[in-house]
Amino acid sequence: MSSFFKTSASQRKRKRDTSVAQSSATKKKITAETLNSKPPSDRPARAARDESISGSESGDDETPRRADDDEALSSESETEDETGAERRLRLAEQYLENIKGEAETVGFDAEEIDRDLIAERLREDAAATKGRLYRHITSGLDFSAASRTLFRADTQSTTSVAVCSPYVYTVSKDITLIKWELLAPNNLVLRKKKMSVTTKSPPPARRRPIKLLYTRGNKNEARNPKYMHHTAPILTVAASSDGKYVATGGADKRLIIWSAADLKPLRIFTQHRDAVTSLAFRRGTNQLYSSSKDRTIKTWSLDELGYMETLFGHQDEVVDIAALTLERCVSVGARDRTARLWKVVEESQLVFRGGGTSEKRTSNPRENFVNGETTKFPPRVSYAEGSIDRVAMVDEETFVTGSDNGSLSLWSLHKKKPVFTVPVAHGLDPALRPEEASAEEIPDPRVPGEPQPRWVTALATVPYSDLILSGSWDGRVRIWKVSEDKKRIDEVGVLGQISVEEESNGYVDVPETKDQEMSARGIINDIEVFERGDRGKGGLCVIVATGKEHRFGRWKTLKGKNGAVIFEVSPREPATNGVKPMDVDSSEIQSKT
Repeated sequence: MSSFFKTSASQRKRKRDTSVAQSSATKKKITAETLNSKPPSDRPARAARDESISGSESGDDETPRRADDDEALSSESETEDETGAERRLRLAEQYLENIKGEAETVGFDAEEIDRDLIAERLREDAAATKGRLYRHITSGLDFSAASRTLFRADTQSTTSVAVCSPYVYTVSKDITLIKWELLAPNNLVLRKKKMSVTTKSPPPARRRPIKLLYTRGNKNEARNPKYMHHTAPILTVAASSDGKYVATGGADKRLIIWSAADLKPLRIFTQHRDAVTSLAFRRGTNQLYSSSKDRTIKTWSLDELGYMETLFGHQDEVVDIAALTLERCVSVGARDRTARLWKVVEESQLVFRGGGTSEKRTSNPRENFVNGETTKFPPRVSYAEGSIDRVAMVDEETFVTGSDNGSLSLWSLHKKKPVFTVPVAHGLDPALRPEEASAEEIPDPRVPGEPQPRWVTALATVPYSDLILSGSWDGRVRIWKVSEDKKRIDEVGVLGQISVEEESNGYVDVPETKDQEMSARGIINDIEVFERGDRGKGGLCVIVATGKEHRFGRWKTLKGKNGAVIFEVSPREPATNGVKPMDVDSSEIQSKT
């Protein structure tokens, strides 16, 4: 019996089937013929596409188009041997020739386009990516000639204002949320009034915003957890950049997300254990930051309408918060006298401690307020900083704060103390009368009260620019400018038409005589600003929320109006978006082109 293990190796080897060998040889032969043969040429199709790109500036006439087709077909033989890189180079040259021809037709200079448009846009993109101040727009705006328009509803003190152009959202202490539509300065609507036969001129144009939507809460529903509104004064409002959401926070510990289109509530968050004091959206996203009197900061994602995380660290109630493009925010903690920058991704925080006096960083008390000129006013007494109430971000590395002693401080991420401080930024209140300073029935007139500084109750900035706006209850919105080295704050002036003789901001208080001399009467509780036109070339629009009372309490009551004021600031000259042109020689540009 034959066995496999007993046979020799030559007998155990399997023989290859002849049919399989013949089929494999046939396949190899077919593959070799395929590789040696040339594929069908698609050069006419590619030439047609090239002709459609290069002939973009031809008109609607059919005759020149056929001539171009003939030229493209005739030049096909010349472009058969070009490589892919040569083809891309040829198309790029054709594209540049088309742009140059359009520019010559319209009348632009190629060198001017390169310097003003391309260089400016590259400079902006590079600076915006780094998150640093790169726009110097303050000197190019005419703040003294800003137009002023008051608008209000039948509400109590306006506590906050938010803008998503062309819409404005205001909230007040009587639990109201109102949506307004702003009118462009060059698109004002004439008032609909019947003109008599003897009328010589049409009625003036309407400058006030149009009231679109209105919603109001009910304080009697405080114990109803299913009530879809606020039940206590609304303290803050914020609008997303895409115009989809509006967020409000109130003294009822509620954070409500509204649909911006119809002001319908979408979601109510009750995670905060005390009043919600401030809200801020991260620029370009729907990520929301909220601060509260419960000493915490919470982050929310409105795309999912959900809660994300809580940030701890403040030792007192958090009264204001600000954010820009990066995933970080800056908050101030009132009586703990700290400002904290929260790096959400790194899960870390930087602590900046205040608590200094109002005479810091200045040798002459009047030097910072009268354009650098020395005056003969007596030196002020120093006022200790008891609470940091306001914060606004200049760029990702610089921010500014306002305190209850009237000081305006500039901070940098590289230093734990203020880089520069402006003392008593909004002047002093007059001394109290003896009957106000004393609880006795017959007060001693020999013990008068001391003048007290006005708080900084509102702050706003134009992101990545050198412009700062501040407000208090002196009736003026003050303009400040950050120096180019970001180490100093200089006063520019006052928003609106106010004479220089009556603008003091000094040791002696300025009397309130006429209504037109005040930028905004009452307490300025909030300031919002946005740019008009293409990248701010149409000027600025500043919206100021005013009221007779402070947004957090009634410890100070002034004569004023509950509402908001709109200031339209026009540029002094054709604006260049505040970006300085690059210092490049024209000969270098010509050599490059």
